[in-house]
Amino acid sequence: MFDLHKTPIGIYEKALPNAFSWKEKMLAAKKAGFDFIEISVDESDERLARLDWTDEEIGEVRRLMDETGIGFSSMCLSGHRRFPFGSKNPETRKKAYEIMEKGIILAQKLGIACIQLATYDVYYEESDAETEALFLQGMKDSVAMAAKAGVILAMEIMDTAFVGTILRATHYLRAIPSPYFKIYPDMGNLTQFSSDPESEFELGMPDIVAVHVKETKPGVFKCVPFGTGTVRFADLFRKLHDLGYEGRFMIEMWADNDKTYTVDEAAEIIAEARRFVIDKMHQGGYTDVN
Repeated sequence: MFDLHKTPIGIYEKALPNAFSWKEKMLAAKKAGFDFIEISVDESDERLARLDWTDEEIGEVRRLMDETGIGFSSMCLSGHRRFPFGSKNPETRKKAYEIMEKGIILAQKLGIACIQLATYDVYYEESDAETEALFLQGMKDSVAMAAKAGVILAMEIMDTAFVGTILRATHYLRAIPSPYFKIYPDMGNLTQFSSDPESEFELGMPDIVAVHVKETKPGVFKCVPFGTGTVRFADLFRKLHDLGYEGRFMIEMWADNDKTYTVDEAAEIIAEARRFVIDKMHQGGYTDVN
């Protein structure tokens, strides 16, 4: 049973080996003490294929959620990095809309309340005023679909300058005022693009639905071990606590898929990261986690 009296902490699916079955991923997350997994639908053909899961496949995943007690509270829908709304290629934009529609339907069927969006106008193309305008229209159309399904779309504060800060996200929040369009800050990304991430959290507080906890250092946004980067975790947790943030945190890290792990070995790796984060949370005033 989900504990409504403690701050929930989740783990990114990619922190667990790709070779694991869903049951193995869920068991490892449970053993490590996590409350949920954030499912990934990235730009790879393998993960994009999840958008076409049958009702029987979805039913089996839901059965495993019930069996293990680990569900998906959010979806990282980063397939739009490959198929962005801002592309000048109409076929690419058509694919972006298809991914969004299927992602919302999948989220609804899996009981996922929030889809985290990769906030790029384009990634593999040159950005300009036209790509930005196309992206904005894509967001407007996406929010209209999500609202009908009761699913929140949340812009991740990204690893590029386009929306690397909450301040830059406010342009889109103002343009699309909706309870179904919010933001999902990443502590690591925000640290690299803002000299004052605490003030960024204060600015975005009314629209924050979840927070990524990730280590980074200048120019390096992935696979930085906790404690070796430049993110001031205790200070950022303290600011969020003082602002009254009581929502979910999700630890973002990546498994070494060149190695073979048992469930227990994978669980210990993510449990070590969880212990590091909880220590910083305690320093920041979050005493309801252990």
